[in-house]
Amino acid sequence: MEQRKSSALRIGQKNKKVDLSDNMGKIPPQAVELEEVVLGALMLEKDALTNVIDILKPESFYREAHEEIYKAIIQLFNNSEPVDLMTVTNQLRKNGKLELVGGSYYITSLTSRVNSAANIEYHARIIAEQAIKRQLIKISREIQEDAYEDTTDVFDLLDKTEQELFDVTNSNIKKNYADMSSLMKQAFVELEERKNHTDGLTGVPTGFSALDRVTSGWQKSDMVIIAARPGMGKTAFVVSALRNAAVDFKQPVAIFSLEMSSVQLVNRLISAEAELDSEKIKKGDLKDYEWQQLVHKTAALTEAPIFIDDTPALSILELRAKCRRLKQQHDIQLVVIDYLQLMSGDSTKSGGGSGNREQEIASISRALKNIAKELNVPVIALSQLSRAVETRGGDKRPQLSDLRESGSIEQDADMVMFLYRPEYYGITEDENGMPTSNVGEVIIAKHRNGSLETVPLKFIGRFTKFSDLDAPGTGGEAVPYGSTFPSQAGVPSDFDTPSAVTMPSKATGNDTSQDSDEAPF
Repeated sequence: MEQRKSSALRIGQKNKKVDLSDNMGKIPPQAVELEEVVLGALMLEKDALTNVIDILKPESFYREAHEEIYKAIIQLFNNSEPVDLMTVTNQLRKNGKLELVGGSYYITSLTSRVNSAANIEYHARIIAEQAIKRQLIKISREIQEDAYEDTTDVFDLLDKTEQELFDVTNSNIKKNYADMSSLMKQAFVELEERKNHTDGLTGVPTGFSALDRVTSGWQKSDMVIIAARPGMGKTAFVVSALRNAAVDFKQPVAIFSLEMSSVQLVNRLISAEAELDSEKIKKGDLKDYEWQQLVHKTAALTEAPIFIDDTPALSILELRAKCRRLKQQHDIQLVVIDYLQLMSGDSTKSGGGSGNREQEIASISRALKNIAKELNVPVIALSQLSRAVETRGGDKRPQLSDLRESGSIEQDADMVMFLYRPEYYGITEDENGMPTSNVGEVIIAKHRNGSLETVPLKFIGRFTKFSDLDAPGTGGEAVPYGSTFPSQAGVPSDFDTPSAVTMPSKATGNDTSQDSDEAPF
């Protein structure tokens, strides 16, 4: 009997995971005694597992025997079966791991070392902390080995290191629940802050008056989807909005441009800010007064807190790491992704990129919502619409069902906006017979915390920008989603007259009918 005992104990002590090949004579961080106490408590009290299941993972245990025992306990919990000495022993026998852990005697010995589960959560946190230390040691050792290799790309090594450290943080630090008392206090503080906003803005301003009246700005922790068919001006709209936030309201913003290079995006900003034809900017064909106009009007843009990343095929891991860094270093208040379908999923979870693209988009969509909540900033993602819009008759206004890979995107988004320009489809007049030239509609098709409305804006194609629709009598009012926005007499049919140069007529002083594009700045 004594021989059997000592044999079982030797097996239990011997079966430990060896993650670290060289510890420089030091024993890896561990808390074996606490592991035994915790496992014993889990088999003694049926409710003990609920206190530690979000703290401990199987790999948190130092000894392999303890890892296998904990796995068996988790299996029983997932199958809604009781957790006790006998059920754990039977589950290990089914798994073929009973002898590996030291047999039934070793499992029995675990329960004899503890009387209650009173301090199980405290003990579990110590075990988790030791596991984190072992992870960090393992990562640092791998970094050291890779750094000694001449063939290692240093920037790949930096990226890999950052991802691994982020994974350690993300997998071990979880947010706990909050009680009603603390939440009510937080709600009252936010209400007081909103009361002080006389302009009604509680989020990051879009810079479009009518749209801000509906949304109160881009709200914190919201994921916003802006979708349209190609050529509708998705990038122009979102660039105009982030420019307004950064230049007019001094809010730090970040845009991840997967479709356009950073220089192309800056050229768009320059064209819109200086109100110079985008073709002229592209060719550099500017007259002297236009150069002066460009330098003068882009001075504020140069100092704007706008951060542009044009990494192609950006993965969710990279995006999350970059957003966290930008939040820490520059306290960004808005994140824009242009556009969602060009992102790649986490290859480590999707089997190296294999699998259904719709499932990959679903995981990306969920990850974007998680980033918005984690950083407490609005995340705006541009998205393509399916070709179903083109095949449909009528005015071809987009619908939620037109979203590509729509199920998950529609579900995760707090707000879905469509951009629609009637003139793109050859519709020159609205239902009231008014011209639709250079008019764009922002259709709010889903709004988790507000109303569904359609907001008319002015689209200036030459400058690749959107602005308020300053038509006489309209004030750019929003109208309920599904109806056309009100048209008023006096809306000019051509909005392309640049506002940078306005020369009054000699005859009246207020007549702008003789304005010229060629007047010097």
